[in-house]
Amino acid sequence: MSEVLLDADAVGRAIRRIASEIVEATRGAESVALVGVRRGGVGLSERLAAAIREAEGREVPVGTVDIALYRDDAATALPDPKIGPSVVPFDPHGRDVVLVDDVLQTGRTIRAAIDCLMDFGRPRRVWLAVLLDRGGRELPIAADFVGKTVEVPAGAKVAVEIGGAPSDEDAAIIE
Repeated sequence: MSEVLLDADAVGRAIRRIASEIVEATRGAESVALVGVRRGGVGLSERLAAAIREAEGREVPVGTVDIALYRDDAATALPDPKIGPSVVPFDPHGRDVVLVDDVLQTGRTIRAAIDCLMDFGRPRRVWLAVLLDRGGRELPIAADFVGKTVEVPAGAKVAVEIGGAPSDEDAAIIE
């Protein structure tokens, strides 16, 4: 049985609010760049960039990181990894870089994403934006920008569908 945590309208509102919070926290988003964590953070980072562009009239560079080889459990959790490219088409040095992912749980993915990002350069500051914070941390990592904090039963899976453009299909669901 599935439970909808965020429907398409709620996803859109959360994205606009997070974008606004990023602009406010970074004093106008002048030095901001977004980096989506493959897979779930890529569409979300594109949507955040569009919302910032709409609100501020400013283009925000967007990159992606694939953390498969940076995971601390890569040897055991990824027997046949599907590795995609990490593409950071800007120099992160001195920038406010916002890592973007769909769901924050243990913190291990974000730790790996930070390690990967640092291979491209040293940002002035690294922020974290997530659509859902479901708790269950194993590492001391907290999001700076959160669409919604939810309680999810242990073992339950949260599925998030977000494309690069708004869609009636956008949703966050407990499966």
